[in-house]
Amino acid sequence: MDLGGDSGTQYRSGFIGLVGRPNVGKSTLLNRLAGRKVAITSEKPQTTRNRIRAVITRPDAQLVFVDTPGFHKPRDALGDRLNSLVLGTMRDVDVVVFVLDGAQTIGKGDIFIAGELEKVPTPVVGVVNKIDLLDSGRINSQLEVARHLYRFAGVAGVSSKLGAGLEELESMLASFLPEGPRYFPEDMVTDQPERVLVAELIREKALELTRDEVPHSVAVLVEEMKPREDADLIDIEAVIYVERESQKGIIVGKNGRMIKEIGSRARAEMEPILGNKVFLSLRAKVEKDWSKNPGFIKRLDYQ
Repeated sequence: MDLGGDSGTQYRSGFIGLVGRPNVGKSTLLNRLAGRKVAITSEKPQTTRNRIRAVITRPDAQLVFVDTPGFHKPRDALGDRLNSLVLGTMRDVDVVVFVLDGAQTIGKGDIFIAGELEKVPTPVVGVVNKIDLLDSGRINSQLEVARHLYRFAGVAGVSSKLGAGLEELESMLASFLPEGPRYFPEDMVTDQPERVLVAELIREKALELTRDEVPHSVAVLVEEMKPREDADLIDIEAVIYVERESQKGIIVGKNGRMIKEIGSRARAEMEPILGNKVFLSLRAKVEKDWSKNPGFIKRLDYQ
C-alpha cells in the first residue's frame, strides 16, 4: 500500500468523498467502514441518491465519509441532480477516495471520472476494491493499472466484502486530514435523519426483491413517522412511487404479497437502527415519469 500525507501527532479531522462509477461497491465500502448500514446496496447501478455521512472516530482522527451517487452520463433531471452532488462533494472535501472495481478492467466511466478529478485541487486516493476475487499477482497488476490512470496521492487494495485492507486505508486517509478537533460526538455513526434511512431501507428491499422487473424508477417517501402513545412502537407510513401502472403491479404483487415482503424485510433492518419495534404501513403509487420531474425530486429531498 502506498502511503502519503503528513504523519503529525496532532488530532486530525476532516471530510472524505467517495466517488466512482456506478456499482463499484462504494456503499458496501462505506457500510463496512462504519461498522453498520448507513447506505443501501444493490446490484443495480445508481442506487445511492443521498450524500450519506458515515463518521469513524479513531484515537488519532475523526474521518467523516460522504458517499455519492455513481458518476454517469445524465439522461434526465434526476441524473443531472445526482451528478451535481458528486461534483459538489469533490470540491468540498479534504480528500477524495476514487473507488475502482478490481475485478474488472478500467473502463470509459473510470477515465471520465479521472478527467473530472483533474478539475479540483483535492488530493485523491485510489482504492482498488474486490481484491478478494483476485490472486496476489492480479492484485499487484490492478494496483499498477490504477497508478497509471491518475496521479493518485496514494493507492490501496481492499475488500469491502471481507474487510481486508480497511484499517490501512483509514490510516492513509487520516494522514491527509487537517489538524483539528472532532466535528461529531464520539459515538455518532451517521448524521442521516432517521426518516431518510427508513426510506432508503424500503427502497433497497424493493430493488432487491423485484430485481430486473422494475428499473430504477423506484422512490420512497416517508409520510409519517411517530411513536405510538399507548405502546412501545413506532408507526411509519410510507409510499413507494413508480412511474408506470405495470411497475405498481409488480411492487404490489399477487394479493399484495410483494409489498408485504418488502415491508417485512425493511422492518427487520429498521428496528435495530431505531431501537424499537416498528409498525410499517406501505402503499404503492404511480407518479408518471417522476425521474424527469425536478419538482417531485425536490420532494424526495435528494440533497
